[in-house]
Amino acid sequence: MAASPAPFSLSASTVPARLRAAVAPAAAARGRQRRGRMVVRAKIREIFMPALSSTMTEGKIVSWTATEGDRVSKGDAVVVVESDKADMDVETFYDGIVAAVLVPAGESAPVGAPIALLAESEEEVSLAVAKAQELAKVGQPQQAPPPSADVAGTPPPPPPRPAEAPVVVPAPVVAGTKGIATPQAKKLAKQHRVDLAKVTVTGPFGRITPADVEAAAGIQPKPKVAPAAAAPPPPVAAPSVGAVPQAAVLPPVPGAIVVPFTTMQAAVSKNMVESLAVPAFRVGYPILTNKLDELYEKVKSKGVTMTVLLAKAAAMALAQHPVVNSSCKDGKSFTYNSNINIAVAVAIDGGLITPVLQDADKLDIYLLSQNWKDLVKKARAKQLQPNEYSSGTFTLSNLGMFGVDRFDAILPPGQGAIMAVGASKPTVVTDKDGFFSVKSKMQVNVTADHRIVYGADLAAFLQTFAKVIEDPDSLTL
Repeated sequence: MAASPAPFSLSASTVPARLRAAVAPAAAARGRQRRGRMVVRAKIREIFMPALSSTMTEGKIVSWTATEGDRVSKGDAVVVVESDKADMDVETFYDGIVAAVLVPAGESAPVGAPIALLAESEEEVSLAVAKAQELAKVGQPQQAPPPSADVAGTPPPPPPRPAEAPVVVPAPVVAGTKGIATPQAKKLAKQHRVDLAKVTVTGPFGRITPADVEAAAGIQPKPKVAPAAAAPPPPVAAPSVGAVPQAAVLPPVPGAIVVPFTTMQAAVSKNMVESLAVPAFRVGYPILTNKLDELYEKVKSKGVTMTVLLAKAAAMALAQHPVVNSSCKDGKSFTYNSNINIAVAVAIDGGLITPVLQDADKLDIYLLSQNWKDLVKKARAKQLQPNEYSSGTFTLSNLGMFGVDRFDAILPPGQGAIMAVGASKPTVVTDKDGFFSVKSKMQVNVTADHRIVYGADLAAFLQTFAKVIEDPDSLTL
């Protein structure tokens, strides 16, 4: 009788390692299913600090809407994060239990860092808490060993060698061992006949400094103004005048209070520093506003603000001069923006933000006014979405409402131009026939990126803008 064929099997010794690695998990899973039970791995997921804007590098936790022990579902808001522009709700991508909060409210974390741990079931909460404790230990800064320890850039010696720590004074020693003296300290020790083995070490990393040798010799330190008296100064330290302007070396003003930047203020500071790398130039233009003031008196009862009228006029002028609406971001090319989005600077508590009136050239002043009202409300509540503050192609800054007659605005990175509008004030003017009259006039200054916008381009744009302001009937069409 012929033997029945044996079931197909593979011996571990005859199967290549890569094939065994691929087959083993599937075979194990089938084996568990045949035994009638399924082993489920613990799932502990991390909630990361998201990037809420293209310029955001870290975020600050404003508040946790979900606390430890709360069960959350996919899509639930679990935390409110302050980015460099606004406060935004952050949702979870998984179902689970908030097992551990790693970053409490009021503290910051870099983008991509874990801020909380999410457990899939109640049985895994304890594992998540243990993992949170491990992460906390990893994040703690390690304390530096005492000065007498063996640390000077080399790893500590193995345990059998502690007896070699004492050093013979005349003999050279291995760098990093106890009692290593600086060259100047050795010179002074020889001069004053001081045994370096008996010197009390106070220098960093167990180094014997000249001051230690002088103290052992009973020499009182001489009062010196220069901080480099204890050691020979390096060659580059001689012209110390260059170090004075640095903020880090200036002493604090007595009685002053140091307040760290908020996330928004830090972002503004970063952008302002980046703007210094742009070759900008400025052009001013005086504009008569009598007819614009008359139009404003007619439409302000319908919710139209002077800022909206100026934004609409700028958008209409940009439509005729697209180069002023362009941008240069890499220093090698410039981009013609297909949309005219007017960003308007707004001062809010703790910073500055620029809500964007998108497609300002295509919307009438009444719809623009409603959009602007909504944007300002959201900006003051720090609830703007990224596309509502980062999509501007041209910026308008209006300080005329505060009585400022003229000022220059700093060019935002990534834009071609920014307009600074001053107050409209009565001014004596002459007409073409030489007759004097008093009319309202405002000063407009535009700062532009000279890599893409030239003087003639900006002058032509300002002429068009002035025509729209001085004959504003087209604003209501």
